[in-house]
Amino acid sequence: MDSFSLLMQGLASAMDPMILLYALIGVTLGTAVGVLPGIGPALTVALLLPVTYGLDPAGSLIMFAGIYYGGMYGGSTTSILLNTPGESASIVTAIEGNQMARQGRGGPALATAAIGSFVAGLIATLLLAFLAPQVVKLALTLGPREYFALMVLAFVTVSATFGDSALRGLTSLFIGLALACVGIDGLTGAARLTYGVPQLMDGIETTTLAVALFAIGEALAVAAMLTPPDGMHRVTGSVRMTATDWRRSWKAWLRGTFIGFPIGSMPAGGADVASFLSYAAERKLTKHPEEFGKGAIEGVAGPEAANNAAAAGTLVPLLTLGLPTTATAAIMLAGFQQFGLQPGPLLFVMNAELVWTLIASLLIANLMLVVLNLPLIGLWIRLLSIPRPWLYGGILLFATLGTIGVNPSPVELGMLILFGLMGYGMRLYGYPIAPVVVGLILGPMAEQQLRRALAIAQGDWTTLVATPVSATLLGISAVFLIVPMLMRLRGRGQVLSQVAGDAD
Repeated sequence: MDSFSLLMQGLASAMDPMILLYALIGVTLGTAVGVLPGIGPALTVALLLPVTYGLDPAGSLIMFAGIYYGGMYGGSTTSILLNTPGESASIVTAIEGNQMARQGRGGPALATAAIGSFVAGLIATLLLAFLAPQVVKLALTLGPREYFALMVLAFVTVSATFGDSALRGLTSLFIGLALACVGIDGLTGAARLTYGVPQLMDGIETTTLAVALFAIGEALAVAAMLTPPDGMHRVTGSVRMTATDWRRSWKAWLRGTFIGFPIGSMPAGGADVASFLSYAAERKLTKHPEEFGKGAIEGVAGPEAANNAAAAGTLVPLLTLGLPTTATAAIMLAGFQQFGLQPGPLLFVMNAELVWTLIASLLIANLMLVVLNLPLIGLWIRLLSIPRPWLYGGILLFATLGTIGVNPSPVELGMLILFGLMGYGMRLYGYPIAPVVVGLILGPMAEQQLRRALAIAQGDWTTLVATPVSATLLGISAVFLIVPMLMRLRGRGQVLSQVAGDAD
């Protein structure tokens, strides 16, 4: 059966009232958390993991995806009206969007962001539907060594993408890999690093770690801030776009879409990278260069389309290969595993109905977001009046009750507190959070594939580079790891030389 027929079947399943309700809840929550600075989609999905433990898998995963899409939408609202990005991918939108708002053109800025996000989400979701089966066919030809090389690439790129330095990213990754070793060895049945605690026999719960690092750690970090963030002057305007606005926006929407989708699909990509590249492209191609930095509508339309297309692109490696390329995708991967599902090629074979219902629901969620975004702008802005102590106090309570509700154990509560303090410490010293979760999730899978490849090769380590695919993937991993370090050292050497020259 071709992709179009499968997508039509998915749309039929997605029209179920309960599925529509889950999608509506997801996009509403996502838009709300996108508006609130500091509370991104990853934190929200992490909070909902324990709550959705006993719910329908399809509905829960659709809700998570709706939160992801909604977070990308919601971040543009405060970027434009308050110059305060609610999501990191919306930072670029604030450059031109807030200038438009200060000129009384906040309405057209919000409109081009919403419509561009809809156009990009629609096209990118269709690309996901037609591209994913092709990636699955390719993935089914891979063996254990290729899968291990692919996971090494994921480890390296996640470590290099998140954080200020590759060293800190790798440190976070190895913390996650160490935590992944806790529990029963899947091949020998021996207990590892359990220290006689029966609750550790099944390993560290991904849900507990994700909630602790993202929710508890973030709440503690905000509570420790000595000065609250500065408030911004809100500026509003007419929501109607002129004919000139439409003419200048539609090409930027398309360019942003086709920049964002492939960037989001890449292991080292992400919505942040896509939005910056789109802004650079619009600045280079514009016929009105004098307006950039002063409120150019293309500088809002392109990046907003790019970051929403990147969100759909992120689902390609997640669904087809089981590889998360963003923090939110890592938490969504934990959500799949919570229901006993493993994203990858077999997911399209064993759970085809769920996958295609999820993809089709994204199309519906995208339409819901257009309806929610523009008419309810006033409501989203009012969310910013919630006192931060109440907001983060509620997050702490919700996170603790949700985790204990799933696994009522003093050991689980102790780990939640311990990992929450670890998350705060990592934020304090600039260590990224996402590689820890990725290491815990993908570590056992990488170990299994490595041991399987070595068993087939009778212990010969050269088997890991014996095929062109595995050798290429490992070579790319080495490049991603070594080149940034060399460039950083080169830049440091140039600075030292300049300082020495000035001293002379």
